[in-house]
Amino acid sequence: MNPLKKLAGQAAIYGLSSIVGRLLNYLLVPLYTRVLITSEYGIVTEMLAYVSILWVILTYGMETTFFRFSESEKDKPLVYHTAIVSLLFTSILFVAVVLINTQSITAWMGYIGHEEYIVYFAFTLALDAVAAIPFARLRQQNKALRFAVIKLVNIGSNILLNLFFVLLCPFIVKNYGTGILAEIVNSFFNPDYLIGYIIISYLVTSLLTLILLVPDIPLRSIRFSAELWKRMIGYTWPLLVVGIAGSVNLSIDKIMLPRLLPKGTDVMSQLGIYGACYKISIIMTLFVQTFRYAAEPFFFSESGKEGSKKLYADVLNFFTIFVALIFLVTMMFIDIVIGFIGVDYREGASVIPVLLMGNLFLGVYFNLSIWYKLSNQTIYGAIISVIGAVLNIILNFIFIPAFGYYGSAWAVFISYFVMMVLSYFLGQRYFPVPYDILKFFLYLAIPVALYLISKNIPFPSAIVRHFVNSGFVLLYLAIIFKLEKDTLGGLIKGITRRGKG
Repeated sequence: MNPLKKLAGQAAIYGLSSIVGRLLNYLLVPLYTRVLITSEYGIVTEMLAYVSILWVILTYGMETTFFRFSESEKDKPLVYHTAIVSLLFTSILFVAVVLINTQSITAWMGYIGHEEYIVYFAFTLALDAVAAIPFARLRQQNKALRFAVIKLVNIGSNILLNLFFVLLCPFIVKNYGTGILAEIVNSFFNPDYLIGYIIISYLVTSLLTLILLVPDIPLRSIRFSAELWKRMIGYTWPLLVVGIAGSVNLSIDKIMLPRLLPKGTDVMSQLGIYGACYKISIIMTLFVQTFRYAAEPFFFSESGKEGSKKLYADVLNFFTIFVALIFLVTMMFIDIVIGFIGVDYREGASVIPVLLMGNLFLGVYFNLSIWYKLSNQTIYGAIISVIGAVLNIILNFIFIPAFGYYGSAWAVFISYFVMMVLSYFLGQRYFPVPYDILKFFLYLAIPVALYLISKNIPFPSAIVRHFVNSGFVLLYLAIIFKLEKDTLGGLIKGITRRGKG
């Protein structure tokens, strides 16, 4: 099968669980931003930011390590077993540490009186960490359909639980206050505990997911190799640094905002607004994540084959086209997209294009970063990620007091851009790939130019604006087709020949 066709096919199935699933999960954003006040959503945003960093620490790059050692080791089941045992042990240790220090952690985060928030999330993180390797094995075995089904069950159950606690139960209490149904709901439901129910929904969902993965966990025949584990840890620790630095880049702004905003500011409200607008920019991240699920094992499997570097260059080229199109479509119809969040949150809409482009740079960085994984020079990935994270922290310290969450958005933009550039130049030195840099910048410049043109046109009505902007999108696609006609034609012919064969 044509490698690009194989990648596209797997990405489509993973997209069912990632893009489609998370788009369904997006239903929670308009729900939260209409039911929760901005300060309450700020609490949810802050806690999920901490979770993002902790999850990376708890999985410590073991997914990528599993892929790498599954390719190089003869005893592949032993690699799988050792990885699971490692994550199981560290997850249990993490929960124990949190339970012992719950009071101090709660006081430090400012959630006194709600210690259970910390406990619930600790167990949720532990369950998700243990599930990471079974999920990775499904990807490694190209069992994309089973992967997608379990992911969709995960997302679907979380949505249903949120709808039950955050929407249905309050509706019943409000409209059927004297009925039997309301009495049943009142027996377990507290309308002032919505944030707690949101956290409980995550916990129940994670438990259900791990139960579905039990058939993929060799409980009776589990093995562990200390020698293999040491080599895996030697490979993975730079990836842990990369992961922590990457999660810091994703989350540190939401952690620093409430601590650096000027006194007198409703900090949690500002965080809630920024967090809601950041959710819209994650439209870009959804595609990047879907691509990553399919691309990482794909890149490893193609390593060393004839023409692999040219293939990597083609992948980045088409990836750039798609992410640039996502940016263009989102910003051309931002007046529709912004409807996903409540009215009180829309004042932060001006950060969306900055965050979108920042996340686009992150996606490109992921494509470029394959060089240090394939060449076993993961230390460089750690260095680049740390530079990006440190730069992000410094810029947040400088920008937040003066510009608020606008400063955080630009800190994200700048740090990801620097990481992308560093990865490109280091990669060309140690693992040169014939990327077409001219096309790369051209494919980014065109959508930005079209967006700026559209933004400065005084359209007489929304209908006219949408009509003209649709023309801009078609113009971009026409330019792409003109420039990529030969490549697309060759790819289609290759796929057709292989299909007939």
